[in-house]
Amino acid sequence: MRYQSLPYMYDTLPFSPTDPEYSWQNTALCQYVEEKFRDVCRRFGYREIRTPILEQTELFTRNIGKGTDIVSKEMFSFQDRGERDISLKPEGTASVVRACIQNSLFADYPMLKLYYIGQNFRAERGQKGRYRQHQQLGVEAFGIADAQVDAEVIALAVTFYRELGITDCELKINSVGVPESRQVYGEALREYVRPYLSEMSEDGQKRFEMNPLRMLDTKSKGDLKILEDAPHLVDYLDPESREHLEKLQAYLSALGIAYTLDHKLVRGFDYYTKTAFEIVGRHLGSQSALGGGGRYDALVKECGGAPTPGIGFGLGMERCLITLQEMGISLPLPQGASQVFMIVLGDEPELLRRSLQILMELRANGIAADRDFRSKKFPPQVKTADSLKAQYTLVLGENELAQNVIQLRNQSTKEQREVALGSLVEELKRLFA
Repeated sequence: MRYQSLPYMYDTLPFSPTDPEYSWQNTALCQYVEEKFRDVCRRFGYREIRTPILEQTELFTRNIGKGTDIVSKEMFSFQDRGERDISLKPEGTASVVRACIQNSLFADYPMLKLYYIGQNFRAERGQKGRYRQHQQLGVEAFGIADAQVDAEVIALAVTFYRELGITDCELKINSVGVPESRQVYGEALREYVRPYLSEMSEDGQKRFEMNPLRMLDTKSKGDLKILEDAPHLVDYLDPESREHLEKLQAYLSALGIAYTLDHKLVRGFDYYTKTAFEIVGRHLGSQSALGGGGRYDALVKECGGAPTPGIGFGLGMERCLITLQEMGISLPLPQGASQVFMIVLGDEPELLRRSLQILMELRANGIAADRDFRSKKFPPQVKTADSLKAQYTLVLGENELAQNVIQLRNQSTKEQREVALGSLVEELKRLFA
């Protein structure tokens, strides 16, 4: 064929793809997961925000950190016609912060709890579970510095996964402290690594110079081996960050949420302070992170707003769907788009006009209805109704039209009866109640 989707971008289809490996690329599956996320967020008191996919590049380079992989080599950045440096957004938090400052939300709502569902873009090396355009589900809570909110945000993510049936996952937490304690720890980490620097990977050596904490966030087996006995960041925390971590652990235990303290967990953004966390699945191979997040108490000020504490997370839709598939979890999806399928026998002008009127009347009353406009014969139309998994079929021919009735057929039981056209809507509403 002449055109194909770009590498590591994909189509989401209204029907399951023919290749079972990609059956998760289904619109109905995405809609179910999105609605589940919206429902959980609603119960936790979060409201939806939507931000553009294009932002000023500096919003990310300044706040995510120039030494991070995202900024240094993974952003889709370019100049627009006005010679402005803009980027497709690689993550959601910075955009949400920008929107809240621009629209005075922090001033109007001292405690602000938001969620979003949107597309992110990263020009990274793609593989299973990692795509250059991906759907992210995220929350952000602003205005509260207490570790109780950290526990609530984590609990929201855990609740979401549990209600989907994904219970075989692990919560990892850590504290990255504040910039001052991180700087002290960074020097200690450099001193530990220095004798082994020539043995580190190329990425590890670059991170040693630019941002030593990023050395901990590696998949290189050689680097991991060198870092096995590296000093722990928790031992360099300032008293406030240490107390915050202890409170978070106590709150998670009180909520019955199991966790592991992972000393190498630093996450990928420079704006994190204190809490960092990650939820890891066991069905994605090397790309095991289902999602994660952390606290960012200095980000709002860095973006030009008044000092405002914040914490949030981002969860990957694709990794969620792949995990559901790998675990064999079937979601309760709708059987078909059409509740009712109309079969029209004949091509008389008045018959066709009346069939269209009936369809529109059903739809206007909230009943999903469709028909096959191609065939005039009964068997092909029945086949179409079956393929769409319609619950009922309506058969309308010239005889029915003359008597002002229609045949109503239950597709499961095959029972068929005659219904007056004037009472059709009422009868179908009763059946679907």
